[in-house]
Amino acid sequence: SSGPLACSISIFYNNIMQIKINDILEQLELSFDTGKSYLNRLTGEFIYISDDIFDYAEDDSLEGLADWEKDLTVIAKEINETDNYVQLPTKYEVNEYAIMEKFCQSVVDDRLKEILYSSIKGSGAFGRFKEIVRKHNIQEDWFSFRTEELKMIATDWCERNKLQLSAG
Repeated sequence: SSGPLACSISIFYNNIMQIKINDILEQLELSFDTGKSYLNRLTGEFIYISDDIFDYAEDDSLEGLADWEKDLTVIAKEINETDNYVQLPTKYEVNEYAIMEKFCQSVVDDRLKEILYSSIKGSGAFGRFKEIVRKHNIQEDWFSFRTEELKMIATDWCERNKLQLSAG
């Protein structure tokens, strides 16, 4: 069993996989620097595999690995050797910074727009941006904007991979 790393099963309708947009968004939120999320085209299951597990998959020996690592290593080998899995967009493809920049452009109040733009320049941009959003009480606007951007990324990913989004 793969424990908390696997989640959500997509539904099949007329033999076509139907993927819920919220399941994809959840996976995009889980993007880490040290691994990747995949969709199993056969089962509809999403799974996160760390880079370490892919390293283990390169070795033929599973010796010394915990059971859960062995299970994930088998899946990592299957990802490498078959077309049964499709990789979800990485955090680099999602590009949170570009989403913040687009949000700044969308702000109508010129003064606030300027404050937001200056917050995303240089080191520590993410923290400063989130602090300004909180300070100006526009968290709901930011979260709605960000969710819509992620939905567009998810929809594009589905189209590129010939997957269908379900209505739910």
